[in-house]
This record gives sequence, C-alpha cells and structure tokens, in this order.
Amino acid sequence: MNQRAIEIIVGLFMVAGFAALLFLALQVSGLSPTAAGSTYTVSARFNDAGGLAPRGKVSMAGVTVGTISAIELDTNTYQARVTMRIDATVDNIPTDSAAIIRTSGLLGGQYVDISVGADEEYMQDGDAFYATQSAMNLERIISNFASGK
Repeated sequence: MNQRAIEIIVGLFMVAGFAALLFLALQVSGLSPTAAGSTYTVSARFNDAGGLAPRGKVSMAGVTVGTISAIELDTNTYQARVTMRIDATVDNIPTDSAAIIRTSGLLGGQYVDISVGADEEYMQDGDAFYATQSAMNLERIISNFASGK
C-alpha cells in the first residue's frame, strides 16, 4: 500500500470514531431525536416546581417512562404547569395517579415520579394529573424549624 491509501483509511477511521462518539453523547444526554408519535403528552400543576428543568426525567416505580418537555407559570392560578412526554408503550397510567416531585439522592436533581392509582380508566394525550405534590423546599423547612413554627 502506498502512503496516500493509508492516510485515507486512517482518515475514514477517525471520522467513523467521531460519529460514534457523537451518537453516544446524544443518546446519553437524551437529546437524540425520537420517532414521531412515540410519545403522548400529559400535564400537572404544582404550587412549587422546585428545581425541575426541561428534559428532566419522569419515572414510575424507579423506571424512566418519559421526559419533562416544558415548565410554565399559569398566570390565572399562579401555579407551575409541567408538561411531560410519556413513552407510548406506557399507555396504562390510571387517571387517579399522582405526580410527585422527588429528589435523586441528598443533593441530586429533581424529577417527576408518578405514583400509580387504581382507576380502571387510563390517561390519554392531553390529560392532566389531578393529584400532585410539590417539591420539598429545604430552605423553607430549615427556616420554619429555626423560627419554631
């Protein structure tokens, strides 16, 4: 083989390696595009959204079943409206289920955990959780404890 052919092969190998690294980075970060129609949207209203962020996880029984797509302030109720995309394979969430903001570990990020209800009807695209539990505000708890409330 001549020098030019070796350089072309090494160049192609490097391009393939960078493409594989980019693919893995997108998969791990959750930014990879999903197939159209593979999710449905539900929402929940919280008095305090805490440290929730778009692209945060939504889980049931410790298993990630979706992502947070938007967090907005409802100017009529002054509550945080959290919109979530749930994987279409999880199409059996009872309508009386609750959405709870939880924290991963002691100092971890916050996510929405779905506490499963017992209703025989299931949530559909565009439905909202009736029962919610807002984020635990550690500063408020410490302040209340210190002031004796």
